[in-house]
Amino acid sequence: MKLRVCVAGATGWVGQPLCLAIAASDDLTLAGAVSRTHAGEALKDVVENSNLDLAISGSVAEALANPTDVLVDYTSAAAVKANVLTAISKGVHVVIGASGLTETDFNEINQAAIHHQVGVLAAGNFAITAVLLQRFACQAAEYLSHWEIIDYASDTKKDAPSGTARELAFRLAEVRKPVFTVPISETIGEKDSRGATLNGNQIHSVRLPGYVIGAEVIFGAQDERLTIRHNAGSGAVPYIQGTLLAIRKVRNHVGLIRGLDRIMD
Repeated sequence: MKLRVCVAGATGWVGQPLCLAIAASDDLTLAGAVSRTHAGEALKDVVENSNLDLAISGSVAEALANPTDVLVDYTSAAAVKANVLTAISKGVHVVIGASGLTETDFNEINQAAIHHQVGVLAAGNFAITAVLLQRFACQAAEYLSHWEIIDYASDTKKDAPSGTARELAFRLAEVRKPVFTVPISETIGEKDSRGATLNGNQIHSVRLPGYVIGAEVIFGAQDERLTIRHNAGSGAVPYIQGTLLAIRKVRNHVGLIRGLDRIMD
């Protein structure tokens, strides 16, 4: 029996190619699609080069009236938390591709998922190069004690830091907290110029035209420096295979899992 998947943000940048990939797979079926801006329309009339004869729902609650195994959320920072909690309350597993969730949000989602015995997988970025950035940075943090994170995104991105940078800070903090020769609190001048502190890491968010999404960790040591950087292009292709993997794996877990690499064989 095919795994029934609902995509929230189905008409978006990642949502459209993801719907096509789900429909084309042998073991998945597209059971629902959510888009507030295209509610009531047929998906085939919105997604180019498709014959997806599925009515678009205006909300996750409406879409999940149909039997669903996994919800994938690629919406926005304003909508993702409510969508995820709605799905969990209905016993539906969740893959989170949207950014904007805080540590408090993640804790609440984890508790809800455990209570309802469902799995939730959240990845700041589903691209393999972003996963490798995270893995290599965590390895470097075992040997280098000083680092800071730079978060790049387009000028239209409202949330900061990005989900990629948030997850990177979370994972680095699991290794250890960075050392600061001069504590942030002792900065002379504008302390905000030192960036935002998240999980003990300093993050500097750049929002400029010409960027899509990117993240960089700069490690410093005496007389040497290491930079590890991920940059995404304008296409959504890098995110599709990682998301499909998450869809297939999330049902094997209970509670929140953060990071695509934690389910990779």
